Amino acid sequence: MIQRRNVIIGALGIAAAAAAAGAAGCSSSRRASGAGGWVEPVAETELAAAVRLSVTPESGATGVSPVKPVVVAAEGGTLQSVTVTAGKTTISGAMQADGTWKATDELAYGKTYNVVATATDSKGTSSEHTSTFTTVKPENLARVTFQANAMSSLKTGNKYGAGQPVIIAFNRAVNKAAAEKAIEIETTPKVEGKFFWKDSKTVHWRPAKYWTGGTKIKVNVKAFGVKLGKTTYGAKNSSTHFEIGRQLIAVCDYKTRMTKVYINGKLVRTMKSSLGKGGGTTGSNGEQISYWTTGGPHVVLSKERVHSMSSESYGVTDPKDPNYYAPEDIEYCTRISYSGEFLHAAPWNRSLGRANLSHGCINLSVADAKWVYENFVVGDIVDVKRSPRPVQIWNGLGDWSVPYRKYGN
Repeated sequence: MIQRRNVIIGALGIAAAAAAAGAAGCSSSRRASGAGGWVEPVAETELAAAVRLSVTPESGATGVSPVKPVVVAAEGGTLQSVTVTAGKTTISGAMQADGTWKATDELAYGKTYNVVATATDSKGTSSEHTSTFTTVKPENLARVTFQANAMSSLKTGNKYGAGQPVIIAFNRAVNKAAAEKAIEIETTPKVEGKFFWKDSKTVHWRPAKYWTGGTKIKVNVKAFGVKLGKTTYGAKNSSTHFEIGRQLIAVCDYKTRMTKVYINGKLVRTMKSSLGKGGGTTGSNGEQISYWTTGGPHVVLSKERVHSMSSESYGVTDPKDPNYYAPEDIEYCTRISYSGEFLHAAPWNRSLGRANLSHGCINLSVADAKWVYENFVVGDIVDVKRSPRPVQIWNGLGDWSVPYRKYGN
């Protein structure tokens, strides 16, 4: 292949000779030689138009988003090759149907990229174009984790209950609007939903009604390259997926002291219960302690075969206090709030189905508590009816205690 510089010089020489002949007054297609003979005419030589190469991002650009595609185009010629490097790293790319070249690899934060492109014009002459640009270097990076609740992570591919919201936790405060734009949630069957921000780092998403059994949920957080705060960018893209198992809803009635369990709308078990005795006391640090089981929809947070319970765990430390009780290992515990409400075995309570005597938990027989422990999963619904003390949205996953019209945005 001939280099452009040489071709241009040759063409200019031929053009100069033709101009000299014109100055001698020859107008014929043939011209006389100095000896009176004839020579063949000189063919006209057209200069090929210069190839113009364009690179995006433009040369010298700084603070470039690493998700901004590198695109090289040639005008007036044909693109032959493109190399994009940052140190020892080479970015892969491919020619497109329109003749442009586009990078297929992601860029990285805080790197200077060198672009070298070659192209040929209509005469086969090659030319080379070089440029550089630098990607943004964030002061802070926000990383993502997926949670089942504040006590456990969401396990990709697992089955959860009908009350399990999508929970996305960032490791630092982010701009909520920017974060929501980066989040994609796809459900099968399709349902609409809303975001609710627990705080500046944790966002929940739920549909208007409990999930139906068998629903599949896919979550993508396309945060890489996204500005999530004044000096914060997303560290990387993250994704997960999970499925709703059968729809289990337990309804616990304060007045009847019965808990009924429905699976996919069908009543499968009725259990005698004893809920919080009501009233309250003052803790050792002056905190107000209530003995009502909180009302409204709760979500199962965890299960423990044995859990140690004592009054000291919620602030009653004086053995002389009538509400004091020493640590005791309790069997078949299914947690429904962060404040320590469980469905659990209470063999000492001989008033199941007749009186509410607990300190706030839902007491069950050993057989019923064992059944709950073995059959409930994280995300299942336990709806406490007719309690005078509503569950707060922050106390566990109280997302369903808020009407959908008032839930987030």
